[in-house]
Amino acid sequence: MTILIIAMSAFLALHLLVSGTPLRDTLTRTIGEGPYMGLFSLASIAGLTWLIFAFGAARASPDNHVFWTVTPATRHPAIALVGIAFLLAVPGLLTNTPTRVRGDNLVDSPNAATGMTRISRHPFLWGVAIWATAHLIANGRSADFILFGGLLVLSVAGTYSIDAKRLRALGDRYAAFKAQTSNIPFAAILQGRQSLKLGEIWWRLLVAIVIWALVFWGHPKMFGVSPLG
Repeated sequence: MTILIIAMSAFLALHLLVSGTPLRDTLTRTIGEGPYMGLFSLASIAGLTWLIFAFGAARASPDNHVFWTVTPATRHPAIALVGIAFLLAVPGLLTNTPTRVRGDNLVDSPNAATGMTRISRHPFLWGVAIWATAHLIANGRSADFILFGGLLVLSVAGTYSIDAKRLRALGDRYAAFKAQTSNIPFAAILQGRQSLKLGEIWWRLLVAIVIWALVFWGHPKMFGVSPLG
């Protein structure tokens, strides 16, 4: 369990204490944007791989205490939340926004605040946050708390980290984009700063539903656990 805690702490530190902070700015000025992105990508892959293996080992550890087991009261909300998560995360990945990697120049595009960005500036990260929450509800073991709790913290904190990074780099250009959108899903729509236009995202939502169905069907084979119990 200790190794899992260390692996998650390292993964969080890499993304929250390096990627979105002035330290990143210093590193890119020193070694260049390209080399930094290459090294950061390698470190992220290594960190994620370590995290996966550490989680696998922790699940079999005697320290992996069970605080509750799956019941309909936890299973059904978790299934619903995962469906919502896919509807945010998959279209978010399929959308070019100023918040994605190397998306700085998109901030000046007339389409910057359309499609999924009407719902949130960070649809993918909010999808991950909801997915992690669903797995926290459905899994009551120590290892799950560390993995999914860490990913929940990373995804939510990551939205603010990216905003801060873009503001430092783009200034008023990004501030104007922020004024048209919201971080929290649907907040800008509820506040009247945006409107929901399904015609701009319908095919992305269909892709999300198809991928969700495939993962739901294949979950027992891929992860050894059926969402239905």
